[in-house]
Amino acid sequence: MLLSSANIKEDWLTVKAKQGDGIKKLLVRYHLDTHACNEEKFLSLNNLSPEASLILDKTYLLPIKQVSFDGKSIRTSLGITEFEKAKEIEKYNERLVSAGIKPKSFQTDKMLWIPHHFTPCNLPVTSVTSNEKGFPIFGKYKSTPILSDVLKGKIFYIISGHGGPDPGAQVVKNGHTLCEDEYAYDVGLRLCRKLIQEGAMSYMITRDGNDGIRDDEILLCDRDETVWGGQKIPLSQLKRLEQRIDVVKSLYEKNKKIAPNGQFLLEIHVDSRHTEQQVDLFLYHQANSQISHQMANNIHNTFREKYKENRSTGVYKGTLSSRELYSLENAPMPAIYIELGNLRNNFDQQRFILPSNRQALANWLFEGVK
Repeated sequence: MLLSSANIKEDWLTVKAKQGDGIKKLLVRYHLDTHACNEEKFLSLNNLSPEASLILDKTYLLPIKQVSFDGKSIRTSLGITEFEKAKEIEKYNERLVSAGIKPKSFQTDKMLWIPHHFTPCNLPVTSVTSNEKGFPIFGKYKSTPILSDVLKGKIFYIISGHGGPDPGAQVVKNGHTLCEDEYAYDVGLRLCRKLIQEGAMSYMITRDGNDGIRDDEILLCDRDETVWGGQKIPLSQLKRLEQRIDVVKSLYEKNKKIAPNGQFLLEIHVDSRHTEQQVDLFLYHQANSQISHQMANNIHNTFREKYKENRSTGVYKGTLSSRELYSLENAPMPAIYIELGNLRNNFDQQRFILPSNRQALANWLFEGVK
């Protein structure tokens, strides 16, 4: 559950641009790169275009609201009841203090920093400018600003695992059923949108017209997913696999003239193991494709670096290997298969349940692909 913006006054944090600062670099420094709406809010607050450069020593408004801490608790300060949300805010503030970004802890200076993605941050969906495109599949984030052309000429096909009659792995948490297909789909949508924002053409092969990108912790399970073109998903596992790869092959042939050597397949799943087994994101690549291996290796290295920056231990234990999987063996282009973690493990669940973490997964996957 997100905070109500009514609880938080419009007191935005200000910062002066340093030598070499660009929009992305500034947002990364303040740990605001894990959610797309932070960037859109920064551009809106400062009346900037996505291509704008920052001016040295000029003051900019950051999408971080400053809220007085009442000396009791984060929940009473913000007028909320959710303990987990309060802990997220506490951790965010602590990370910035540890990084030397926030001068003092909120207990000392009596000031909480609340990043925009903790409040409702719906993007405008009524108009599409020359720098935006509209994609209803993304739901409330359908208005998609095009930020660069770094991936122009590249085409990506994203398959999120399971769907339709097969929800994949399931586990009950606090009375709610978590389904693999819902969390894999949300990460896939976020990655798809990010690829489009950076100039690529990107297809969501598994689709759900009712569920766009969702900023909820509990993603309700349903069985109404389809495959590109509105095809009903069959119950048979083999038929499902064949159906998706047949769609990819058809699109591949259609797009050969556009990108003869620039088409890629990314398949996203959430693993299911014993509840006590914690695993980091791991990858499989095609055995006989150097490009597939290199792309998977780039993602692997990106996660290793991101874990150094963002995990307290700095250790990343995700694996990388080839494997004989249907999609990898039958895809007509370089393909990789991604497992986000163990749905049954309480620690790994935080990687999927928290929407900011799902956005971080998508961002880091994008960085590796790029």
